[in-house]
Amino acid sequence: MKKIFFLISSSLILTFSLSAQTMSFGVSEIVVKEGFEDDLIKAHDVALESVKFLHGAQIIIERLNKQKNNEATHRIIWLIPLGEEWFEGGNEDKGQAFWAKYGNMVETTNQYSGRILSWQEGDGLEENRDIHIWDYVPENPQQFKVGHDKIVKKFKDDLNGRVVGFGTYDLHRPDNATHWVAVSGKNHEDHMMLYDKLQGNSEFTKLIAERGNARAVKDYTVEILKVYQ
Repeated sequence: MKKIFFLISSSLILTFSLSAQTMSFGVSEIVVKEGFEDDLIKAHDVALESVKFLHGAQIIIERLNKQKNNEATHRIIWLIPLGEEWFEGGNEDKGQAFWAKYGNMVETTNQYSGRILSWQEGDGLEENRDIHIWDYVPENPQQFKVGHDKIVKKFKDDLNGRVVGFGTYDLHRPDNATHWVAVSGKNHEDHMMLYDKLQGNSEFTKLIAERGNARAVKDYTVEILKVYQ
């Protein structure tokens, strides 16, 4: 099983000489054939049944909301701690059976990977499974990170219970974006209510400006369908 998963994860995760605390991620954007979403999840359930994830590693299946110039319908994400074994156990026969079925259910359209530099854990899928993601090219990435962290700290009450993340794209950067920001919410209306409140606050506007210049590449939303951890 470890061999089977390594074959795909090694193509998505670039190993850097960083501390073992750094989490990396690999994303595979896919087109799931019509009617095969449940089958894709069931195939993962079987293949991962006896796998134990280590050091915070996760595999996440998400449904992509329709994007312009992107035919992908779903994403599969591997969260893996750099420099650490990320799972143990599993069954190689199940792994081989999984990949035999996989190609009949999906077509991979894009793959990329990066690192998580800032992360606030949320309340979980039951509360906030809708994720809004912005892709950027900051003029000064360190300044952008400092500004991001200030916003999360200053508005901790408003962001309580939400996942709030910031990180890099390091390999096969999507649309040449270099960094990303992600915020979770209950649904689209919940996101807009949050933005309406924050954008009416002059301190928030000031802190956004303190991140420095950044070119916005795109934004999109995903719905988390299943997390294995």
